[in-house]
Formats: sequence, structure tokens, C-alpha cells
Amino acid sequence: MSTSPLSRRLFTQGIAATLASAGTISFAAPPVPNGKPLRIALPSPGTAGAVWKPLIEGMGDRVPAGLPPIEWVVSDPGRMQVQLMAGSLDIGFFGPIGLAGLRARGSDIVLFGPGTTNHSVWLVKGDSRFRKPQDLVGRRIATQPETSETYQQARIAASLAGLDLKKDFEVMLGSPLANLALFERGDVDAVIILEPTASRLVAAGAREIGRVGGMWQDATGDREDPYLIGLAAQREWLDQNPQTAQGLARLFADANARVAARPTILQEVHAHIGLKESERDAIALLPQRMKTTYSSQWNATVWRGIDRQIDLAVKAGILAQRPSRPVYNGIALA
Repeated sequence: MSTSPLSRRLFTQGIAATLASAGTISFAAPPVPNGKPLRIALPSPGTAGAVWKPLIEGMGDRVPAGLPPIEWVVSDPGRMQVQLMAGSLDIGFFGPIGLAGLRARGSDIVLFGPGTTNHSVWLVKGDSRFRKPQDLVGRRIATQPETSETYQQARIAASLAGLDLKKDFEVMLGSPLANLALFERGDVDAVIILEPTASRLVAAGAREIGRVGGMWQDATGDREDPYLIGLAAQREWLDQNPQTAQGLARLFADANARVAARPTILQEVHAHIGLKESERDAIALLPQRMKTTYSSQWNATVWRGIDRQIDLAVKAGILAQRPSRPVYNGIALA
């Protein structure tokens, strides 16, 4: 399938911008203690998680004492499980529904810290007549594959709003690049897509008609958007490295707290999330649109939300059953 010029530009700019400078913020390398490096999956260019590397590298003496140096390893969701099992990765990023599904196939990967909350949105063209997701019943929409946490959480949130993503819509499943091409050509009426790509599309004239997190909050009464992905490792690694795991969870929580305290920092690291200096309108939207994306919480409230997601995934038929053990470690941040 061919892609439009804007789709190709968004993709190539995301890769190129990641290799560019980080903007105005100055990054000093953290102190390097003795010890084997922690091999952590490097989030893909152009994703919300891509900010962690520059933020953490800029934290200097705020890195927890005794934490080994971090080695960022190129990975992707399709390879992370294999890399964790093979030992080429110590830490990956997973979502609760995906991990619950892997449990049924013998995996024992466990969440142990914060990451991002759900930041996917429903977008239509600026001149579209559709005003809310319910208006799109019977229409064609695009989103990521059924195995992705993005799709699974979108399906759950839709069900809470009385919609069946599989039955009420004609859903086109594909990569973000393919979905962008479909949306821009007008082959679909809407796209469910993550930040920061959503901000780029809004800056280019697209209109938001719904948030997956908002649909979840409206139905559940929760104050926060649902947990999307976070730090995860093999249970055996966690059992062998409890202090390192706690220190790393605290490090990511502190990095996320920096964004919450000063969302404009996202503008300073815009190159790392795939935005070029010339994309001023999109960069200007980042603090407003992504300020709640990064969670610093890892506690019983978060775990209850994770359990609820899994229960609803079973009810929606996404999961066959609930895992016998929680997919999280149950150790709150001090």
C-alpha cells in the first residue's frame, strides 16, 4: 500500500528528529556507579516514551544512589518478550492486558513501575460532520492491531460507552504509518491514534472527538486515565534485584513528575519525540495535550485500575480468563 507525502514525512521526520539535538535543555550524563549496566528497551522514535532517555540523562545527581548505569537497547513490542527471556534485555515496557494474555502462554513478566497512562484519541478531519465516537457507528475507522494495548484499551473504553469496536464499526487494523495514510487519503472516517502523532495531526487541521482515557473516566468515575504501559521484567530478575528494581521505578517516577510539574519540558525535548523545529504549531500543543500522559504513581490505586482493566478485558472477550497471579509486583514506591 502506498503512503501519502505527509505520512512519509511524519515517519521520516520522526526518525531523523530523534537523531537531532534535544533543543534548549542541557543534558548532563548521570554519574556512573560500578556494576553491570541495566539493559532497558529504547522506546521507538516518535512515541511518548522516547522522552525518557533525555529526561533521565538530564537528571544528574538525582539518579538514585547505587543504581547501575543504563544501557538503552533498540527494541520493539514484538521482540521485547523474546529479548527479556533471552537476557539481552533486563527491562521492557508492557501493558497489563498484553501481559495477562502472555501469562496464558507461560510468560512470567511482571510490571513493577510507572510509565504512561492512556493517551490515544479519536480524530476526524477538520471538516468532518462527526462530533463524537457514537456518530461513527457503521463507518470505517483505523487503529493499531488487535494485539496492541492501544486497540485493546480502546475496545474496552468503547464498550463502557455502549459501543462494540468489532461490531459497530468497520475497523482497519495496521501500523501507525499505514493508518495515517488511510486517514489522509480519506479512506477512513476516523483514526484512533496515540500522542505525539495526534498533536501533529491536530496541528495540521484534524479534530479530536474523543479520548480513550476520557471514556474510561466517564464510565468508571476514576480521576486518572488508565495505565497504558510501564516498566516490566521477568519475575526471576525482579526477585534477584529488588533494590535495583525499586530504584529504577523511582527514577522513572521522578522523570515523569518533572513533566507533570513543568509540561513545557516536552517542548524542549521535542526532537526526541519526533518533532522538527519547523513544526511550531505541533510543538506548542505538547504541554497541553501530553501533560497527563506521564504518571509518577505506583500504588494500590494504580493496581486496582490494572485489575479492573483485566476484568473488563475478560468480559469483552479480549482475554479468556484472569491470570491466577497479578501482573504487577505489588510493591509501592516509597
